Amino acid sequence: MAIRQVTQLNTGKRTAGVDGKSSLTFKERFDLSNQLRQNVNNWRHQGLREIPIPKKNGKIRLLKVPTMADRAWQCLAKYALEPAHEATFHARSYGFRPGRSAHDAQKLLCLNLSLRVDGIKKRVIELDIEKCFDRINHRAIMKRLIAPSSLKLGIFRCLKAGVDAAFPDQGTPQGGVVSPLLANVALNGIEAIHPSVRYADDMVFFLKPQDDADAVLERVRHFLATRGMNISAEKTRVTASTDGFDFLGWHFKVQSNGKFKGKPSAANFKAFRQKVKHIVNHSNYGAKVKASKLAPIVRGWRNYHRYCKMRGNRHSLSAMRLRTYRVFNREPKQNRYTSSKLLAKAFPKVRCSENKHINVRGTKSPFDGDIAYWSQRNSKHYSGTTLRIIRKQGHRCGRCNLNLLASEKVELHHIDGDHNNWKGHNLLAVHQSCHDYVHMSKSDS
Repeated sequence: MAIRQVTQLNTGKRTAGVDGKSSLTFKERFDLSNQLRQNVNNWRHQGLREIPIPKKNGKIRLLKVPTMADRAWQCLAKYALEPAHEATFHARSYGFRPGRSAHDAQKLLCLNLSLRVDGIKKRVIELDIEKCFDRINHRAIMKRLIAPSSLKLGIFRCLKAGVDAAFPDQGTPQGGVVSPLLANVALNGIEAIHPSVRYADDMVFFLKPQDDADAVLERVRHFLATRGMNISAEKTRVTASTDGFDFLGWHFKVQSNGKFKGKPSAANFKAFRQKVKHIVNHSNYGAKVKASKLAPIVRGWRNYHRYCKMRGNRHSLSAMRLRTYRVFNREPKQNRYTSSKLLAKAFPKVRCSENKHINVRGTKSPFDGDIAYWSQRNSKHYSGTTLRIIRKQGHRCGRCNLNLLASEKVELHHIDGDHNNWKGHNLLAVHQSCHDYVHMSKSDS
């Protein structure tokens, strides 16, 4: 399962480590499986490939990529560690945890700043941790890790493989499969200091009129100091809810009438617009290619913001659609009819329901055995035809008949092979891996 996850399912599966391998054959995957079985309790990590990633402020962040084999071991370690730590993690922590998402954090902000709880009178602390992943103390992680000694040794070697020479006892490599879990282990408990919401190292504290912001920040400083981290004075600020603030790609604000509103942040919308502009203005793409490349980007952006108000403003994308239509219409052999069809394909509709997301219940975890709850909850990640077929199949895969859980993406399979035939009897909701095997078996035959 770990090998399949890192070599076949993860979005970064094609990124090579220091060994230069960006993919594995069937035989290589079986060989790696045998290697893991023999050395799992005494695993030694290779070096990490460093990839510079530019940040918004002009600085550089180093993405440190392990080899395929090291990624598989880390994923295996994560499978072992995650259930134990999920039982201890705080209810208001949502980042990089199974069964939880940024939408849960978004809804919690709504609940704490809504008209019903006098959100107009509240302030928020926008907390930023200075170089969080680079400064986490190794001792703080190892002290809180629930694991046998052999697994702890492997994790310790994993941490040491990506250290900065200037800070030999700090940092967890960004790019490692197990790194987000280790960061959550180190930061777990910070939510209990004061009412708040946390998504990995991004955090917002809610302040009532009588709350002392300096006192809260002092307690946070002490908590972080025990883990080798500091508050970023430059980016941490206390903001009135009526002034608005950015969090996880959204801009939240309590209006003068007391109503809570969330919309895509200016930076998020600008980045999305640049992606669309790059494809629309690409001289080597025809209208059909442009439409096929735009569709997943637009659908993904709209799905992420589907619990915001997206009508009646620039986020409805009407101006962007009009410009794209004009570009399509200038293409050779295009007319109004075909351009309109391609435009509908390029800008698929996604239903928006402002602040209607239903939060995950309390401290529930996908490891608690409540399969019915998690199968039905996973179906809410989908909409339209996909959701209808999932419900029709009773939240089970149409090929293997196992539950459709959040651990793997659900895709629609066209039974007759005709991707233009979208009739209900011709569609099956299947796991991504099941879908791959269906097409592999057809190509082999």
